[in-house]
Amino acid sequence: MENIVTGLDQIRTLTAYNYALYDRLWSGIMTLSDEQFTQEIPYSHGSVRNQIVHVARTDTAWLRGLKGDPASRAYTLDPADYPTRAAAKALWDASAHNLQAYVAALAEDDLAQVSPTMPGPVWHVLLHLANHGTDHRAQILRALNDLGAPTFDQDMIFYLWFPGR
Repeated sequence: MENIVTGLDQIRTLTAYNYALYDRLWSGIMTLSDEQFTQEIPYSHGSVRNQIVHVARTDTAWLRGLKGDPASRAYTLDPADYPTRAAAKALWDASAHNLQAYVAALAEDDLAQVSPTMPGPVWHVLLHLANHGTDHRAQILRALNDLGAPTFDQDMIFYLWFPGR
C-alpha cells in the first residue's frame, strides 16, 4: 500500500517543525536574564527580543493578509512594548497559536487560493514563513550561544526521524 503525502501534509509538517523548534528555542531564551534578552546585537533586528517580536509581527501580518485584511502590511509592533521574556513569550504564543490554527483548518484546495491582498497562493506564504522562521532561529541560536545559553541543531531531518530529541 502506497503512502500518499499531500501538499497539505507537507505544509502542516513544515509548520509543525517551525513552531516545535521555536518551542525549543524558547527553552534557551528563558535561561537569559531580561537584560540579556534585550541586549543590543549589531546584526539583523538586534536583540533576541527584537528578533522574536519581528518574527511574531511578520507571522501575524502575513496571516492577516491571507485572511484578506487590506491593512495587513501596515501591522506593526514596537519591541519596547515587550521588555521582558514573559511579555514577549505571551505575544509569541498568541501569534504561533493563530498561525497553527489557520494551517490546521486548511483544506488541500485552500493552498492554491490567492488572497485578494496577495500576488500569490497560500502555499507560497506558508513556505515563506517557515523559511523566514529558520533564518531568524539561526540568528537567535547564534545570539544564545554568545550569551552562554543552550542551543541545538535545527536540522529538519532530526525533527522528522527523532521526534522529541
